[in-house]
Amino acid sequence: MKKWLALVALALVVSGCTQEDSHEDHTMHDEDVAIVEVEIINEAVYNPGDEVTLSARVSQSGEAVDDAEEVLFEVWESGHYEESQKIEGELSEDGVYEATYTFETEGVFYMFAHTTARDMHVMPKQMITIGNPDPADVLEDNSSDTMNHK
Repeated sequence: MKKWLALVALALVVSGCTQEDSHEDHTMHDEDVAIVEVEIINEAVYNPGDEVTLSARVSQSGEAVDDAEEVLFEVWESGHYEESQKIEGELSEDGVYEATYTFETEGVFYMFAHTTARDMHVMPKQMITIGNPDPADVLEDNSSDTMNHK
């Protein structure tokens, strides 16, 4: 009986060490994974009626990411996030994803470049000014800069 208990105890100790080692290996692996970076590369000022090419460069460790699961440009006028429009980006060249959008009216607009690539989600935000909007007519932006935006 004592031998049996000793074997069970030994098995538990070995099992615990194996799980701990496995966890450490996994943690080290997670730290080695490079973050996916997204740089918005379109201009920040346009004229009303301009057809604009919305562009984002996606990279990881300085290398172009041509296999993003999704690059989705979300555009809205300041103060009207609930009326945002989403436009699917297409790969145009090494790591650059693009979509076209026409800003019909003067105003201050915002854009998220929602990017999902290599099991990561990144969503940089850009302010875009169309024409010369009267500051008194511009509503405060009610969106968030975080992943928990509405």
